[in-house]
Amino acid sequence: MFKMLRYLRPYWKGALILVVSIGIQAWGTLRLPTLMSQIVNDGIAANNGTGDMSFIILTGLKMVAWAGISALGALSSAYFSAKIGSAIGRDIREDLFKKILSFSISEIDDFSTASLITRTTNDISTVQNTLIMMLSMMLRVPMMAVGAIVEAVILAPDMTWILALSVGILVGLIIVILAAVMPKFMLYQKLIDRINLLTRENLTGLRVIRAFNNEKYEAEKFDKTNKKVMKTDFFIGAVMGLESPLMMLIFNGTSLLCIYIGISHLEFDASYLGKMMAFMQYAIQVILSFFFLAIIFVMIPRASVSAKRINEVLKVNPKIKWKEKSIKKPEEEPSVEFKNVDFKYAGADEEVLEKISFKAKAGETTAFIGSTGSGKSTLINLIPRFYDVTSGEVLVSGVNVKDYVMDDLMKKIGYVPQRGFLFSGTVKSNILFGADLTNEKEMEEVARIAQAEEFISRLDEKYESKIVEGGTNVSGGQRQRLSIARAIAKKPEIYIFDDAFSALDMKTDKKLREALKPVTKNAVVLIVAQRVSTVRLADQIVVLDEGKVVGKGKHGELLKSCKVYQEICQSQFSEEEYEREVRDARA
Repeated sequence: MFKMLRYLRPYWKGALILVVSIGIQAWGTLRLPTLMSQIVNDGIAANNGTGDMSFIILTGLKMVAWAGISALGALSSAYFSAKIGSAIGRDIREDLFKKILSFSISEIDDFSTASLITRTTNDISTVQNTLIMMLSMMLRVPMMAVGAIVEAVILAPDMTWILALSVGILVGLIIVILAAVMPKFMLYQKLIDRINLLTRENLTGLRVIRAFNNEKYEAEKFDKTNKKVMKTDFFIGAVMGLESPLMMLIFNGTSLLCIYIGISHLEFDASYLGKMMAFMQYAIQVILSFFFLAIIFVMIPRASVSAKRINEVLKVNPKIKWKEKSIKKPEEEPSVEFKNVDFKYAGADEEVLEKISFKAKAGETTAFIGSTGSGKSTLINLIPRFYDVTSGEVLVSGVNVKDYVMDDLMKKIGYVPQRGFLFSGTVKSNILFGADLTNEKEMEEVARIAQAEEFISRLDEKYESKIVEGGTNVSGGQRQRLSIARAIAKKPEIYIFDDAFSALDMKTDKKLREALKPVTKNAVVLIVAQRVSTVRLADQIVVLDEGKVVGKGKHGELLKSCKVYQEICQSQFSEEEYEREVRDARA
């Protein structure tokens, strides 16, 4: 938790004002019991019990002045503690978000998306609230406690054993509470991760759940975790709930002891009444200080759990490290080349890709086809460095992708993922995401090429129509077309279509690929597809099977030489169509 205090450095001026404000507040508060003692002993009891009204009024005015000064100090300290604490929370959240954005896919998988969301929201809120409490209390409480003890000892040294007894019981109580709840704090945060995971999983997979009539099963699974959260939360709440009545018991017990001891001294020293009243107030301030200290020491362990979880993310060294400066100058003509590439996922025993070699040139379309699990999408993901190769090289325009600055590499690539993902916003904001188009006509032209213009024109607000998170308010085919439009708008040197035409009908697929030709004539086009109809016109088709290249060439060549490609074609064509394709290839 205390590692988070490094975020305090930029706000040292505000922290200095905070310290001064807390000092003023503490000093003003500590003056009041002494002045009250003077009113009782030197004002009310003066002149043989008739009192000194002028002294009482003057001292009362002093009390009002000190109370006002203390209140100003309290307001100032509350303002600056809240301001600094909120700023620190913002800084931690920003650093955490930037760190997560720097992660490769494997690091996100290590933590899980649900856990990262919890750490960015719930954990940071816990740390922020604790920091605000610490900033306002950690200085004031010791000042008040030490000052009150000193004043109490000066006033009535023979009653200080009461303070020692009360503080001793209080410290013991804090230790017992911490020992009971500390292990539960970590468990609670892990269970919140689990709740977030189940919620996110059920919301994104709602259609599948309903289609398989599994609402009851998912509800029971959620309920099981939810009950664990409830029991853990109940235990923490029950233990913490004991704190208040036990504190009140100590508080009232101390007050009674002070009154009893004070009254027993009055028969020997009448002036002891004022001392007793002042001592009792100082004793109350000491107990309250330790009470607030107890609250802080209960909050800190919980915040420490959250801080530890935040630091776990911040201290991760991303497996994929980008250069700060590009080492080599890329070739003018774009290209993508794989040289003897092997790849396996972290923790896996077997290679997903083995000895992959090919070159995709500018102005040509290179397509990848193969059975499910053959490694097509994995291969494509190595180009923008979502993962790094285990061995071999991936070259973009003649330069190893590991030698690029991230911005330089990503500017070259227009990526359309397997599942078209849209961001919350508008049709326009999604098309222009990462693009630098100067006018509306260019945007409309991009939409036309992607075959999205027709359905956009039917929307109520056209390009200003709202898109919800994930694009769930448009169809799968519309999502794909908008994702393709987004890639075209970027005007990249390399187009990557990862099964990006799967939700399109044959007619739209053909029209889109025809419209793409003029746009991509000087670019590298890489297509991952399941359908032979999508890849048959490609300049180069790479056939994958179990992570290996088993064929490379054009449609006709592969029909004559590649058994795996022949099997794929036979599965998608009728017998008559397949025979015709084979005859054409041999002709």
